[in-house]
Parts: sequence; structure tokens; C-alpha cells
Amino acid sequence: MVIKRKRYLDKLIIRKHNGMIKVITGIRRCGKSFLLFRLFRDHLLESGIKNDQIIEVAFDTRRNEYLRDPDKLCEYVDKMIVDDRQYYIFLDEVQFLGDFEAVLNDLLRYPNVDIYVTGSNSRFLSSDIITEFRGRGDEIHIFPLSFAEYLSGYNGSEEDAWKDYYTFGGLPLILSMKTDEQKSEYLARLFKEVYIRDIIERNRILYPSELDELINILSSSIGSLTNPRKLAQTFKSVKNIPITQNTVAKYCSYLEQAFLVSRSSRFDVIGKKYIGTPYKYYFEDVGLRNAKLNFRQIEENHIMENIIYNELRVRGFNVDVGVVEIYEKRHDGRSARVNTEIDFVANLGSRRYYVQSALRMDTDEKKYQETRPLKSTNDSFKKIIIVGDNIKLKRDENGFVTMGIREFLLNSDSLDL
Repeated sequence: MVIKRKRYLDKLIIRKHNGMIKVITGIRRCGKSFLLFRLFRDHLLESGIKNDQIIEVAFDTRRNEYLRDPDKLCEYVDKMIVDDRQYYIFLDEVQFLGDFEAVLNDLLRYPNVDIYVTGSNSRFLSSDIITEFRGRGDEIHIFPLSFAEYLSGYNGSEEDAWKDYYTFGGLPLILSMKTDEQKSEYLARLFKEVYIRDIIERNRILYPSELDELINILSSSIGSLTNPRKLAQTFKSVKNIPITQNTVAKYCSYLEQAFLVSRSSRFDVIGKKYIGTPYKYYFEDVGLRNAKLNFRQIEENHIMENIIYNELRVRGFNVDVGVVEIYEKRHDGRSARVNTEIDFVANLGSRRYYVQSALRMDTDEKKYQETRPLKSTNDSFKKIIIVGDNIKLKRDENGFVTMGIREFLLNSDSLDL
């Protein structure tokens, strides 16, 4: 089963010949190499490009080890470019190439080349790597499989696919595994032996146990407001580990740079400004989060919220946590100022959507809780409540839309229904 990943393939296609280095980033094992060496290569061949116009080097293979020398790679590329036709250079695991930033900038001097690179360690996955190409890097960030992509390759019912997805996540190799035991062991091993080892080695972390405990804390509290000070207090009170908030902040930044987690800031909807701390952390892949906790905390409500956040980012939105200040009368008749929360404020250009995640909304109290901040935004942007039930879309007297999680995830136009 080949999952076409059209969203990302289209991003590569529209960037062809733009004079920049196309840098494909993403968490390890999310499908970067498959996108470039299989899907995009097939596109080029179908467009009339010949095989000899595509120069491919995978630096992590034994046969190409000598090409990790920057001078030898430049010599190799010189020999492959024999005329003035358009050539495409694909470099996989480019972090193995010595002085790779300088080499890539040098390759840009060819008038008839288009350059695409991937990398899979935390050195390359760092969010600031683009700056090392002197403003000539164009990043395409790939996420693990969305639920729609996952379902397209799943052998079973939609219901079973959903349970599998919120338990084991969307790393593509999961789809080829037959048993829950296989999937669990794969994710646990990958987290420990690949992601964490990369972060520890790159950042020369002296106390890996502290990083490990921090990940456990973040894993147990996805969707909860926090900041380095609160996390440091948790270390001290719960784990009995003294640690400074500056150290916690550094560790959190390492996790973000490796794309293991993403931070969502709070936005004052009425005041139209960012508030600062605290903020929320979500995992790039919920299967990795669950594996870190040995699958002990599979709370569908929190995991669903994480999946909605990731889906909005996959669709290209900047996603914040909305804060709406309202005034309510207290029992004594006086007015009190209350901060209410909208789970997600999704922005893309002039488009904005307010999105609430509610596993269940089966009581009047729960409905009031979810709609109260939406009613107080004082604007006309669309308000959407996503519930865990597989329901048909409904629109209430306020114009608020309620839809099931699977309808939201499987319909790419669901925000505009």
C-alpha cells in the first residue's frame, strides 16, 4: 500500500526551480525519504525527466560513505552534470556530509540544478537549520500520517482504525505491523534509542534522567497550561528532584527543536495580543507519547485534543490557545472577571476559526462550558465544537457548528461546512 501524501507532494511540486534548497524536515520515521525518493521522483519521471537527470545520494549507506567527504561529493556531482539540461539533486541523511551547509550553498551556484535534502537527526531537525543556508533554504515540514492518510492504508473498519490511531499514532511503519505488541515495542524502542539518544548526544546533556522525567511530566499533562517554573516545581514536589527553571526551559527547547513536542501560546481574543506564559505542549505523534508512558494513560479526551491540534497544523494553520475575558455575577450580586478558554484559535492569512475539543457534550452544563467563551468573542469568525461521538454535523441557534471527530479529520473542507 502506497500512501500518496498529496499535501506534501504538492508542496514540493510548486517549489520546483525556485532557486532555493528544499529542506524536508520532520520527526524521524515520518516519511521524509519516501516522499522525496519515491513519490517526488515518480512525479519527475512522469513529467518527462530522465533518470540520468536525477542525482541521488543516500549518505547513510555503506556504498556512499566516501561521498561524505565534501570534496568527493562535489567531484561526483561535477561528473554527473554533463550538459545544460535541468538536473535534480536529492541528498538523503545530509547530516552525514561533512561541512554540509557550505557544500549545499556551493551547489546552488550551478545554473541548472534543483536541490532537495532530508535529514533525520536532531542536528538537522533543529528549527534554526534553515538560517544556515543564508536565507536560501525553503522548508517543507512533514507530520506523521493524518487520520485520513492512516485510514487509506488501514486494513479494517473506520472504528478500529480510529482506536488504533489514537493509541499507536501515525508513524507510517505502524501500518505494516500486525499486532499491538509489535507496535508497542517499536514505538518504545524508537523513542528511547533514536529520539532521546539524538537529543542527549547533540545537546551534551549530562543528566539524561532529568530529561526523561520532563518528558514523562509533559506526556502526562498534554493540553494543560504550564511553564518552566511550574515544571520545575513539579520536579521538586512530585519527583523530589531539584532543578532550575532555566534548565527546564532548555530541555523543553531541545524537545521542540527535535519536533517531538510543539508549544501553543495563549492569545487574548478580545485584546488581540499574546499573553505569554503559561502555554500548552502537544506531541507531534500521540503514539510516541503513549509509548513513553507505557500505554498506561490512554485518555481519549486529551489525546483527541492533541490530534485536533496536529490536524490544524497539518492544514497549515498557526494554532494558539484562546483566552476570553468575561464578567459574571457572583452569588453576592457583584461582577467578577473570569478568564475562559477556547481550546484552539486557528489562523491562516485572513481566515480564523475557533475550535473547541469536547469528547462528550451530553449535558446542559457541558454545553454551557464549551459555548460560553465562544459567545463572548465579539466577532463573526466561525465557531466549531468537535466531539468524540460519530455524529452528523449540527448548527445551533448561535451559528455554532458541532461535528464528530472523524468527520472533522476525514473531510479536508470540514472547517467550512
